[in-house]
Amino acid sequence: MIYGAAGYTGGMAAEHAASAGLDLVLAGRAQSRAALETLAQRLGAEARIFSLDDPGAIHHGLEGVCVLLNAAGPFMATAEPLMAAAIRAGVHYLDFSAELGTYRQAIALDGQARAAGVMLLPGSGGSVAMLGSLAGHATVRLKDPRKIRIALDVAGGMSRGSVTSATQNVVTETLHLVDGELVARNREELRVFDFGDGPQSSFPVTLPDLLTIHHATGVPDIETFVHVTAGAFPAGDVAELPAGPSTEERAANRYHAAVEVIDADGTVALSVLDTVNGYTFTAMAAAEAARRVLRGELLHGFQTPVGVFGHGFAETIADTRIIDVATIKGDV
Repeated sequence: MIYGAAGYTGGMAAEHAASAGLDLVLAGRAQSRAALETLAQRLGAEARIFSLDDPGAIHHGLEGVCVLLNAAGPFMATAEPLMAAAIRAGVHYLDFSAELGTYRQAIALDGQARAAGVMLLPGSGGSVAMLGSLAGHATVRLKDPRKIRIALDVAGGMSRGSVTSATQNVVTETLHLVDGELVARNREELRVFDFGDGPQSSFPVTLPDLLTIHHATGVPDIETFVHVTAGAFPAGDVAELPAGPSTEERAANRYHAAVEVIDADGTVALSVLDTVNGYTFTAMAAAEAARRVLRGELLHGFQTPVGVFGHGFAETIADTRIIDVATIKGDV
């Protein structure tokens, strides 16, 4: 099931899931009924309408479902009720949230999910799948990685849903991970990363990757940064924005990421990731993750894409590639 399939990224994920031959149910709220039923008819899928205000309605809506992909943001409003219902119904849960709070919710539900034999896999697409794969790739190059600095280069426009989620779920503090704990940091401390086209100034930002990369690699100190191209974050009334970037806009704006991993002896491993536009990647990765879970690739409790599928996961999506730039030897 894809809940929120009438949305911009949810609709693309539904297209990829249908192309992969998955037995598909499209679901959402009553206000999206017309768009949802039209899409379901075109893809040969079943459509179900239920709100998230009534746990009983959610439980009934999940009948016969094995895997749930939540595509309905802002995820702070949808993830917890759907994760709780999935645990009760014995359904594996996926989403592609970029909101730190939803990962904290998933971690809090880890014990319940394990007891129920259910996997909670937020971040099955988006930055968590991208950056997790890049960080995982780079950390295995070193003997004792102790610190990760990682940055995402966001290119092209944002979807209406992403803007809504970003404006409604602003983290008041800029955080980084120190000795495994989230700690406030100076948001003015910019850092330069080379994504493959020359140095770019990037600003620190609180991404869920602080938690997911630590969970997957065990590295205790992590910093996350973003470089945003001019015009990527639109101004004006959110309601008047287009649903998301056009096919042509996505094709013209690839995403990149860069990572620095520092070993205990001071050695630094540098790698970069080059991939398709973030929305294209997210839809494809989420559908592929669902396909893999349906065939039995899963672990119980809170998980990350890298933890379940390995750090090569991102490179199975479209023409994503990770390039090792350098290894700079330490002096210890």
